Amino acid sequence: MTASVLVVTHSGRTEALHATEQTMQALRDVGLHPVREDELQPDHELAMVIVLGGDGTILRAAEMTRGRGVPLLGFNLGHMGFLAESEREHIDAAVRRVATGDYDVEERRTIDVRILRPGAAPEEGWALNEATVEKSEPARMLEVVTEVDGRPLSSFGCDGVVIATATGSTAHAFSAGGPVVWPDVDATLLVPISAHALFARPLVVGPSSVVAVEVIARSGTPGVLTCDGRRLSDLPLGTRVEVRRGAEPVRLARLSHGPFTDRLVSRFALPVSGWRGAEDRRRAAEGSPR
Repeated sequence: MTASVLVVTHSGRTEALHATEQTMQALRDVGLHPVREDELQPDHELAMVIVLGGDGTILRAAEMTRGRGVPLLGFNLGHMGFLAESEREHIDAAVRRVATGDYDVEERRTIDVRILRPGAAPEEGWALNEATVEKSEPARMLEVVTEVDGRPLSSFGCDGVVIATATGSTAHAFSAGGPVVWPDVDATLLVPISAHALFARPLVVGPSSVVAVEVIARSGTPGVLTCDGRRLSDLPLGTRVEVRRGAEPVRLARLSHGPFTDRLVSRFALPVSGWRGAEDRRRAAEGSPR
């Protein structure tokens, strides 16, 4: 039976649509069966998901295929593309490697989210990047109390709180002033957004910790929860949001073994002038001319 490969595309871009046709043909050329998003059925057995777009499209593909355990291979057609593995011009070569199984799979930790509203049944959610508790009214401040491992940490007024994975540390958490965390670090970030408090610094907690944010009942502003910028839930006053290590990781296909440092430098266009590589340092130590 011919292996099926799902192709997920950022449909709002002409470049992505052209890249989709190129990818579909490349898959057929190597004997793989391409499946478009609108053709995906629950009983489809997928060998791979190829994603054409930015990180937002990859997050959508992860949501679409959750529970299937299939790896995602992203091609960056967006701006940052931290989750993407390759660029548009490498599609044909990458598809040939997919056909021969010449790739590795990296598991990225997720977070499980539990919403406890007053007088209501719990609601479950998840995220690869982050779960963000934000104010629902732009002109008002959100009053919250934060908790780690069942103990109160701090209460304050803010625009919101980001609870992120290491993968999500370069997304919303970074924009809110959080640290960049290497993807292989098993940790959870808690990053307040524009908090009115003396102690409202970003925190990095261990993998077994449970982080909670409660919308203080006495405040007048309800909140809203956003998971990966895609799935929204209302948070009435008195609602509690609990975040813990996810039970199901997202699997990313990798074609290269370059360090995350190189990806960080490339995506943020960081200046590295003045850096000397190992060979330059050896020559300097030996007093040899360059």
